Amino acid sequence: MASDSYLSGRSIAVTRAETQLGEARRLFEAAGATVVDLPALVVTPPGEWGPLDDALAELDDFHWLVFSSGNGVEAVEQRLRRIGRSLARRPSHLKIAAVGRKTAAQLESLGSPADFIPPSFVADSLLEHFPVSGWGLRLLLPRVQSGGRTLLADAFAAAGVRVVEVAAYETGCPEGLPSAAVAALEQRRLDAITFSSGKTVSHTCQLLKGAFGPTWSSQLEGVAVVSIGPQTSERCRQLLGRVDAEADPHDLSGLVEACGRSLRARPSRPACPDAG
Repeated sequence: MASDSYLSGRSIAVTRAETQLGEARRLFEAAGATVVDLPALVVTPPGEWGPLDDALAELDDFHWLVFSSGNGVEAVEQRLRRIGRSLARRPSHLKIAAVGRKTAAQLESLGSPADFIPPSFVADSLLEHFPVSGWGLRLLLPRVQSGGRTLLADAFAAAGVRVVEVAAYETGCPEGLPSAAVAALEQRRLDAITFSSGKTVSHTCQLLKGAFGPTWSSQLEGVAVVSIGPQTSERCRQLLGRVDAEADPHDLSGLVEACGRSLRARPSRPACPDAG
């Protein structure tokens, strides 16, 4: 099999935000897979913009701006533009750190490349490799309103950083599964299901329970469970009892490769036509 089609004949469910399925679909299809869209996140504004707007009004007082997701980048850029500013025109002394290749690429596209990107695309790596001592620094950390990890804020604070942590966006669970995803599950056509965050795991379980009732977990029997990183893997183990492969590196390309590894020895399931 050609190296660029190592998922040929495989049907892969992708559980990302509705607005973020495109890039994942492109990468999986480039590897030969048929993609089943299973949106498990809806990105919405936070309950109130006030704390973020107040922090951005004092941007000159911060030394670092730390982004752990593209959603945070988008929200901050939008709120800055409302007051005639942008990340590209931020204060000259303000440095930006980004967790994840996609987050860094989004900053680059806005003309505001990150000053620091940790070698591994997880929050723990940011803490381990942060380029300066924390004492006396003031750091702004835009994040999801609920359910996000407090590791970054807690660890920076322990190192003497004055951390301002503000909600920049919220993520919720969609109302239900798309009909194509329900059909693929009912007809046992899926080879693997991929998860890109702990919330996508939790929400997918909620959606499966709503669609299939108390025996929902049986729909994933024989389906490889593939995670993007350590924290997502932990949620898989908690709620699904297993994780069959983990991306390395912890990004979408790594997720595609992890699917390939997990399915190498598994027979293909029936074809999944018109999955999208």
